Amino acid sequence: MGDVGVASIPDINSQHWNAAKYAFIKGEGGVALTYAHWLTNLIPDIEQLYFTGFYRINAKNTLSSSLRYLSLGRVYFTSIGGTSMGNFNLREFALDAGYSHSFSPYLSGGVVLRYIHSNPRAVPATGGGQDYTAGTSVAGDLGIYYMKGVQLGEKMAQWALGLNFSNLGTPVSYAEDQPGTPIPSNLRLGGRFSYEFNSEHSLSFHADINKLLVPTPGIYMEDSLSGNLVLFRGKEAPGSVILGMFQSLYDAPGVPRPDGTYSVLAEEIHELLFGLGAEYYLRKMFALRTGYFHEHETKGNRKYFTFGAGVRNRLLTFDLSYLLPVQGSSSPLYNTFRLALTANFGGS
Repeated sequence: MGDVGVASIPDINSQHWNAAKYAFIKGEGGVALTYAHWLTNLIPDIEQLYFTGFYRINAKNTLSSSLRYLSLGRVYFTSIGGTSMGNFNLREFALDAGYSHSFSPYLSGGVVLRYIHSNPRAVPATGGGQDYTAGTSVAGDLGIYYMKGVQLGEKMAQWALGLNFSNLGTPVSYAEDQPGTPIPSNLRLGGRFSYEFNSEHSLSFHADINKLLVPTPGIYMEDSLSGNLVLFRGKEAPGSVILGMFQSLYDAPGVPRPDGTYSVLAEEIHELLFGLGAEYYLRKMFALRTGYFHEHETKGNRKYFTFGAGVRNRLLTFDLSYLLPVQGSSSPLYNTFRLALTANFGGS
């Protein structure tokens, strides 16, 4: 659905979008496994697995957990002189534990703690005797979810709002003498409107906005007298993760205007990611989904439509989605599929 989900109908994969939704999920527990063969149009052997589950403690409290595993495939290394140093299979993973609580019949909150491990120890030093170490980070998510049913004539509808701060954590470094790189902290805000035509047909519309809470590097120029680099536009790198999150809201170097000045606001708007999605359910058993994801061409240029379908019974659900990039077959995301299998226990 265009990679939206912060305010979507609660499901087992809520850990990724907004853990607060677990407080309103139906059922006593469940597990899900998602598989994506990633960037197949660019590299043939990048694979991602996502395993998640939840357990309801009581009517107000729910526990959840997830494991994300990424295999970056075979990478071939050579020395500076061109001598082969072998090939290595690089892997990364993130392990989560979450808790959600319903404050009222309409409002819930959720927190997630995350351990991130990126291990390039198999990579040899390619010069300078650099000793690589595993990159690790401890991070967390904070989410809020609000949903309310409304009567539209003789029909029932529901609207929802979601807010989620994700990956709020420490920078990652692969060497002891190098500064850390910020992990992709993110702010996601979105809404949903669902309408039931009757007991057999329902339709939902979704919209999400994302903003990376990572500082934008400033632009430096060399001083003609001293030879030192001097900040020309933007902001200096902040001294802490927290300062960096706030600074990311106003630190863009700016987009050139016709008069030669630069617009910081215009570049900050370019850093926003937009997603739109829709989902149709027939008899609460068969689902059709579509959506659109948009990222500005100067900030990554990911623009694609999504199409998906799902089928479920009382226990199992199978979902399939497909990404169709605007750039067509020239995009690394071309021909990307995602598969998900879900088991829900104790639900209706």
